[in-house]
Amino acid sequence: MNQHVNHTAADAIAIENLDVVFGQHSEKATIRLDQGKTRQEIIDETGLVVGVNNVSLTVKEGEICVLMGLSGSGKSSLLRAVNGLNPITRGSLKVKHGQDFVDVANCDAETLRTLRTQRVSMVFQTFALMPWLSVLDNVAFGLEMQGMAKKERRQHAHNQLEMVGLAEWQNKYPHELSGGMQQRVGLARAFAMDSDILLMDEPFSALDPLIRTQLQDELLALQKKLNKTILFVSHDLDEALKIGNRIAIMESGQLIQHSRPEEIVLQPKTDYVREFVAHTNPLNVLKGRSLMKPIDELPRQEGRWQISQYHDLWLENQNGELVIQGSASLKTVHWEQHHDITALDKHCIILASPDIEMRDAIEIRYLTGHPVVLVEDGQLVGILSDNNFYHALLGKYNQTAKVA
Repeated sequence: MNQHVNHTAADAIAIENLDVVFGQHSEKATIRLDQGKTRQEIIDETGLVVGVNNVSLTVKEGEICVLMGLSGSGKSSLLRAVNGLNPITRGSLKVKHGQDFVDVANCDAETLRTLRTQRVSMVFQTFALMPWLSVLDNVAFGLEMQGMAKKERRQHAHNQLEMVGLAEWQNKYPHELSGGMQQRVGLARAFAMDSDILLMDEPFSALDPLIRTQLQDELLALQKKLNKTILFVSHDLDEALKIGNRIAIMESGQLIQHSRPEEIVLQPKTDYVREFVAHTNPLNVLKGRSLMKPIDELPRQEGRWQISQYHDLWLENQNGELVIQGSASLKTVHWEQHHDITALDKHCIILASPDIEMRDAIEIRYLTGHPVVLVEDGQLVGILSDNNFYHALLGKYNQTAKVA
């Protein structure tokens, strides 16, 4: 079934009803797709492989969208269609260039070359560094292809290596660097092109877990500075939940669910997605809103709510101000304005946004010994206590929670 996508000025990539078929006479496959035949049936009947089947997807500017699925799900096939490495059989794939959109499915060779050199860069799983070039010249290579003068491109490459912490290695050769360092060079080379869109094909999967985690953190730090549009392929759900603003899960060439990380975990659309999230680490994705005991479940008495039975603590709205009452004398701390978590102690009670991350909420609960009070628009909406955290860690989420 065709799906119509209304792309806007805020979109960087707009994909509509996209098919990618590998092999000659692809119409044999598309005819069978329209008949509702499966990928395996098409392979058996024609020998053709359907890499992408009727996918519609938009990626916003400045967003990290993670494509994920099992091997053969079509995630890399879709990624490589964005810069024309995989030919598009049917449908449209539009990439924003300036104020206009270029349809990669129908553009000429010169336009595609312009997109690859000015608009879209790619980071590969295997680093793809040239062993005969120094680290600096590897980073500068794309700039040389753009025609940038040697002095200027080497200075630009040096700046990018400084950004990823490898400036002192610029005169070394790739074989002298560890795998994690080589991947940093690959990142620096992509960033050096100053492309607005980065395509990253499982860039960290060949690395040791500790190095992979470190590079994920570094990518997020760089993203805060550079605000690129990133389409990132991964088979690791914890990685996807950690770095993705949105996650697109694929199966047999089809897009099964495209949602925010919390929605993927809390509201899986199919059994396939449900199996994916069954063993995920909730600390990486869940927020207070989906864990909390909501206000309508709290004991209420004379216009005030009980937020801790153990300490007999109550919260009351007095002339628009939330006031804690109880046997203990506590300092009320607004978490949005508080940055030093180590300063918290048993004399503090925290008022936080319902979008607080689970990790932060657990640490606050540990340091203060009190529930975390969740407030939105100046109103109490719920609390987080030990039971909420235990339920989350056991996978017993509030499945009906509103995901903002």
